[in-house]
Amino acid sequence: MDQKLYEQIVKNFFTCDPAAITEIFREFIMAVQAEGTLPPSAHMAQNYETAQANPEIHVLPGNLKDARDAVFPYFWGTDSWSSKLHLENVKGPANYASLVGALACLLKNPNLCTDTYSQRSNELEIKAVTALANLLFYHTDDPWGVFTMGGTISNLYGAKIGIEKVAPGAMRNGLSGGQVAGIVSEAAHYSNQSVAGWLGLGTKNLHAIPTDEGLSMRLDLLAAKLEELHGQGVKVAFVTATFGTTDGSGIDDVAAIRGILSDFANRHGVAAPQLHVDAAVGWVLSFLTEYRTDANELGFTERLLELVKQAQEKASGLRAADSITIDFHKMGWGHYPGSAFLVNRRQDLRYLSRSVEETPYFCEADGRRDPALFTLECSRPALGPYTVMASLNGMGLTGWQLLVARALGLADELKQRLEALEYCKVLNLDAVGPSVVWWVLPKGRDAKEIYRRVLAGEMAPEKFEGYAAEIRRLFEKREKGMDPAVDARLSYTTNVGHKANGLALPGWKAVFFNPMTDEKVIERLMFSIEELL
Repeated sequence: MDQKLYEQIVKNFFTCDPAAITEIFREFIMAVQAEGTLPPSAHMAQNYETAQANPEIHVLPGNLKDARDAVFPYFWGTDSWSSKLHLENVKGPANYASLVGALACLLKNPNLCTDTYSQRSNELEIKAVTALANLLFYHTDDPWGVFTMGGTISNLYGAKIGIEKVAPGAMRNGLSGGQVAGIVSEAAHYSNQSVAGWLGLGTKNLHAIPTDEGLSMRLDLLAAKLEELHGQGVKVAFVTATFGTTDGSGIDDVAAIRGILSDFANRHGVAAPQLHVDAAVGWVLSFLTEYRTDANELGFTERLLELVKQAQEKASGLRAADSITIDFHKMGWGHYPGSAFLVNRRQDLRYLSRSVEETPYFCEADGRRDPALFTLECSRPALGPYTVMASLNGMGLTGWQLLVARALGLADELKQRLEALEYCKVLNLDAVGPSVVWWVLPKGRDAKEIYRRVLAGEMAPEKFEGYAAEIRRLFEKREKGMDPAVDARLSYTTNVGHKANGLALPGWKAVFFNPMTDEKVIERLMFSIEELL
């Protein structure tokens, strides 16, 4: 063995050199700072064929600068979403308190499986999920939860508990002895399809309930579907409500759904389906729960106070949920992965549990606290709890209230200005959230009347296709003519989450996730629309 070369490797890559590491990190930070002065970057050319054809690994050992050089071109070619002109999706910049938490985590690199591998980081996870559960369930008695690798996995946890409730032993015996189904809304995230398929439920056994004009699951149709499935001998394992649809910020009435499920279970003498809530986007409304609108210490306008009151009313429904999915890496402005699965009652995790005998690798695991005995993953990064606790405590509850209220206020301002134009129609006017979806039609069109006819069933599909084509054409026209230095980036959806008499409603979309976005961006956006026509 070349002992000298070996010692060089240990020195360069396993011995902490603060000066070398901080210098390289400073270079990355300076690049991010430079990017922050620029408009949103265009997509750089991506050559996957070249990447696959040249998967080089250096032969000789180098140093940390070689490591930097290997990734820097891709780092520079990846947008950090720091520009205030980013309005196109549920993605914002990560906050720097989250970065502090992430750096602390990466330096220690714990695995949140057992205390042996994570030590006090497991304690931090418990602290984080309890803090989040207190926000969402509002000081529940015995909450618990875990951070996961994404919202899809968190939704999977909720569905799996439901399956075990109505088909005991399915974890060991599989789905046998009767058909099992799940229910979501038509506006639910497509990840629910993945969950149904991967759990062996089958996507055809995931039933989508139509939404109303407000993008909320229709309660009458939910009740009818439960009765229909029961009559067919089908066990309903879970109902996944949505708290903040991805496109339009639609919110299902969680408390009312709980009432329907309880009544259904009592009348038929069956286990109540798991009421899981996919709140990946909308969970942040819970930050406003304790804001005293009478005192109004943060000086919100009357209109913004009304939005806060609406948010408080919506968020109160989360207390009726059995389990909840949140994504802190969305409107928590944290780093990926920042997803968590929370249960209202800790005892529900027994449906996912394994014995120590089944996990000999973790023979030291303690079922009272070690997640390895009930989590899907054996290896779980601790980035979630580190970035969440750093962010929550860095900015404080008041800071979060300001951030969330500001996003709601900007979205509402854009809605009101668009709705004032005859040729525009906002499709989620009454939704409380950071998203705006709307139509832009040529001048001379009465967008509100067209919308009314669609809702009333007075619009022939072929006629509506013509209007939809105009809406899409004008969006593309703006895209081609926009000035990237001043014009906000928007996105387009072919279905906002509500099918009116079978017609999927398309729409332009703006999402106010960036805290630096201001009224000037809205002013320019309105000008760019008028300039089109």
